[in-house]
Amino acid sequence: MKRLLCIFILAALPAVAYLQPPLLTVAESSNFTSTSTHSEVMAYVERLQKTSKFLRVEKIATTTEGKDLPLLVIGNPVPKDPKDLHGRLVVYIQANIHAGEVEGKEASLMFARDLVAKRDPELLKHLVVLICPDLNADGNDRISKLNRTYQNGPANGVGERQNGQWLDLNRDAMKLESPEMRGVVANVLNRWDPAIIVDCHTTNGSYHQEPVTFTWMMNPNGDRELIRYMRDRMMPWVSQTLSGKYGTLNCFYGEFINQQNYEEGWISYASEPRYFSNYVGIRNRLGILNENYVYAGYRERVLGCYNLIASITDYALAYQTEIMQMLARADSISLAIGSQAASSDSFAVKYSGTPTPQKITILTYEAEAYTDEHGRERFRKTDTKRTVTVPYIADYIPVKSIAYPYAYILPVPDPNVLQLIRQHGVEFQMLTDSVTLTVEQFAIDSIAPDRRLNQGHYCNTINGSYQKVSRRFNKGDMVVKTSQKLGRLAAYLLEPQSDDGLVYWNFWDRYLVPQWGSYFFPVPVYRLTSPSYLPL
Repeated sequence: MKRLLCIFILAALPAVAYLQPPLLTVAESSNFTSTSTHSEVMAYVERLQKTSKFLRVEKIATTTEGKDLPLLVIGNPVPKDPKDLHGRLVVYIQANIHAGEVEGKEASLMFARDLVAKRDPELLKHLVVLICPDLNADGNDRISKLNRTYQNGPANGVGERQNGQWLDLNRDAMKLESPEMRGVVANVLNRWDPAIIVDCHTTNGSYHQEPVTFTWMMNPNGDRELIRYMRDRMMPWVSQTLSGKYGTLNCFYGEFINQQNYEEGWISYASEPRYFSNYVGIRNRLGILNENYVYAGYRERVLGCYNLIASITDYALAYQTEIMQMLARADSISLAIGSQAASSDSFAVKYSGTPTPQKITILTYEAEAYTDEHGRERFRKTDTKRTVTVPYIADYIPVKSIAYPYAYILPVPDPNVLQLIRQHGVEFQMLTDSVTLTVEQFAIDSIAPDRRLNQGHYCNTINGSYQKVSRRFNKGDMVVKTSQKLGRLAAYLLEPQSDDGLVYWNFWDRYLVPQWGSYFFPVPVYRLTSPSYLPL
């Protein structure tokens, strides 16, 4: 009997010896009082990778301070390359682009753990989930209690908004001045071409009771059917699932236009593609901005963000085929842009926000006015709860548009411009011989640089008009046809009056003004308005 008992004990020992403690994030292990450093994120990812055959780690980029940014690739089987997707839909979760907004970092790490633990076995058979938990690693490691002091936790503080170059990464999607955003475009978007992108943030803004808010890409130069699809179908479904299945109060992201009169409406965020979720939209993909509410508790924000990610992947799993068909249709439309003289498609150089067809409901509070120490009128919430149903200003409608050309021709071989176009993945060709063409050139009447620096730039607003001219172009001049998957992005970069293009971000400054004289040179981007012979 003793021998049998010893055998039993010895047989049980290996199981006990190899029991692994549960893999917890810093947020969980601290009872939601702390957030993780980048080294703690990397240690967590390394340990998670060792425990699962469903996870592989790639590198997005190395920051200016020398930190490697991981990309978690999760699937069953886990793909070694985009060629291994075999029809599976790709979802990309991005967190900590602003390193003071840490909920997405902790939530995405938790979600990765639960995915590889087969949270939903069917999900990984049909989806591949990519996760970047800490995009702004340099800003993340400047954790301090002095950052975002108005925020309700974590108690040990959070990182800073800026990266190691003191740039706001969520203003860098077009100009690509940071290694982080260049890495995301090259090693996530161009490499994996995710169908759905979720960018996780934390917001303050107007007072409300919902801990989780989110919305869709806004720029009207994206595919309008995709925008309407998200507005009318996908986002309401996600909202209902988030509240019904996961028990998380939520509303679409925004703030009250007038704190004294809520009925004026709830307005969403800015629409330019410098913001990552909008950038995704002009690439014909589904961009989602998540903003977790700063005045809710830290635990509530992290768990709410987790549940939002779960709701979005639930939708992706349920409607995988539908999404793929929508994106394929959008790509086919982009391939037709500029190739038909009678095309009704046009690029909006000015647009304005209007209400969506459906009003939205916000669980808010009564607000009271007060005067701060500088004599400015401010508003603060009272304890009186209030429910309002108001217009949602989240549809951006073109006010001034211009037809897409067949192609843009760039006769100035500027290396920074060439590099930027290549980094975005926009297709281009070089003339193999000289040719004379009738084209449109933009003649400048005025240039108005911003009075305040923006990300190190005095951004330009120009006025002028197009003129038809006959011009000789030379061998080696760059040709960018609009008929391509990224044709909308190409136009956004190259149109002179674009609010987020090369002119705006000062790429052409040295070519626009002579050393002496008060006149302007034309913008060195010429529009070929209809298909013509080009020696390519």
